[in-house]
Amino acid sequence: MHQPEQLFTRFNANIDSIDLPSAFTFPFYYQPHPLCIIAATELQQHLEAQTQWQHDFGIEGNESGTGKMFGVLLVRSSQGELGYLSAFSGKIAEQNLLPNFVPPVFDMLAEECFFRTELDDITQLNSRVKTLSADPTLAELNQTLAQYQAEYQQQEQHQRQAIIYGRAERKRQRLEAEQTLPTEEVKTVLDQLAKQSVADKNVLKYLKLEWDEKIAQVQSKLLKYNDEIHQAKQQRKNLSNALQNKLFEQYCFLNGKGEQKSLKAIFAETTNPTPPAGAGECAAPKMLHYAYKHGFTPLAMAEFWWGISPKSEIRQHKKFYPSCHGKCNPILGHMLQGLTVDPNPLEDNWGENKPLEIVYQDDAIVVVNKPSGLLSVPGKTIKDSAYTRVQALFPDVEGPFVLHRLDMATSGLLVFALTRRANKSLQQQFIARGIEKRYLAMVEGVVSQQSGEINLPMRGDPDDRPRQLVCYEHGKPATTYWELIETKDGRSKLYMYPKTGRTHQLRVHCAHYQGLNMAMVGDGLYGEKDSRLHLHAERLSLDHPYNKKRMTFNAACEF
Repeated sequence: MHQPEQLFTRFNANIDSIDLPSAFTFPFYYQPHPLCIIAATELQQHLEAQTQWQHDFGIEGNESGTGKMFGVLLVRSSQGELGYLSAFSGKIAEQNLLPNFVPPVFDMLAEECFFRTELDDITQLNSRVKTLSADPTLAELNQTLAQYQAEYQQQEQHQRQAIIYGRAERKRQRLEAEQTLPTEEVKTVLDQLAKQSVADKNVLKYLKLEWDEKIAQVQSKLLKYNDEIHQAKQQRKNLSNALQNKLFEQYCFLNGKGEQKSLKAIFAETTNPTPPAGAGECAAPKMLHYAYKHGFTPLAMAEFWWGISPKSEIRQHKKFYPSCHGKCNPILGHMLQGLTVDPNPLEDNWGENKPLEIVYQDDAIVVVNKPSGLLSVPGKTIKDSAYTRVQALFPDVEGPFVLHRLDMATSGLLVFALTRRANKSLQQQFIARGIEKRYLAMVEGVVSQQSGEINLPMRGDPDDRPRQLVCYEHGKPATTYWELIETKDGRSKLYMYPKTGRTHQLRVHCAHYQGLNMAMVGDGLYGEKDSRLHLHAERLSLDHPYNKKRMTFNAACEF
């Protein structure tokens, strides 16, 4: 086991001239502190140089590699010395413990840990389920059952057709007898026909009994197999749930007040009381818990991605990213108690003192130029928005009606309908994609082509909202056409034309490795926070809802 002193890393660089942070990092939206950037750079140099362990991060172009999130925590030791702790999320090289990195809050891979033994029991049950399910006898029984059911259905259908034919024939014979035979002979014919009807029905009855018995015998054998499989699956489920709950209790996190809380207790207070898979294994909780446990004072933190980009999420090599909401938000909400933390900038109304420019207005519509930082519509905690301001400016209209939105950080043109008639017309235009939009964007990097089209289906990230994922299985189609305006100082300015209107579409299409692979400047979700998000809805074209004339509105923006 490493001693705390061994995992406390002193800076190689001279940091005397750098001011310390006034408060701890708000982990879900931040710009890395200069000292954290230095620490991250030193850690990255270590990752490139170390030879003590091997893990394929996919840096050399190997698509089968796996990138990882790493973190650095700026701390002050109990002796007052500045340095940092390092951690990685999950496992690396199939290990929890690696030199120079803090250990997990709970090491389930330790030899003496109950996890190994109980996981072996679950693995054995899993193997039994697979063995039983793959038993050739089971397949034969299922095949026989299907064959018997098909044969019975065929024979039953054939017999029913025979009954229908016989009934028609008896009806014909009955009518013929009643018309041609004496009364006493008619009775004899009718008795014979009645017996034939009973005989036909009995054939069907005994056919059903015969097949029911044959099918029941096969079903009885199948039931024994399926019961055994079901019992093994249920036992596996019970053991898995018990092991999971046992693990939840073992993951106990300290906070700045010295209080300790289990993973289960932390998530019990949320809307989803069952912790998601991997909760507590991220870099940030590992580092903070280790710091509290060993007397280090946390001062700031930063997390970066190392390796090949994942298929769905937006992650680029060496880039900094905020902590995830689904796994880390509840845990860090507990762990940061007792620290002075930077305020959540997403709860501030960035657009409070910024004017909302009216670009055009008449009896039907109003077009506004929304400043960056102002919500399009009221949020959970912030009511000020483009909508509420338009509502205040036009108190006597039927609307205003919201037709589309821009992200809080995005500036540019929005159109509101003032009447129901205008709202219906504009809604139809949006549905038919008759409204054209052009955005101005600045991305981090040099775009080599002059234009292009990006087609990446998207959906929300259920574990990390409001982030969006690229998903070919469940995502909705999303198409963006773009044109290069200019490249300057390592950044590229673009025109972007969204053909669809998915949430964060332009931001994801820029940042994803299958898109431009360049995050927008100032994108705190998919890139790095800056003074603002460099995305502006510059042009909007639509048919006037009353006279149907094409109208084009422009709003300039200087990045």
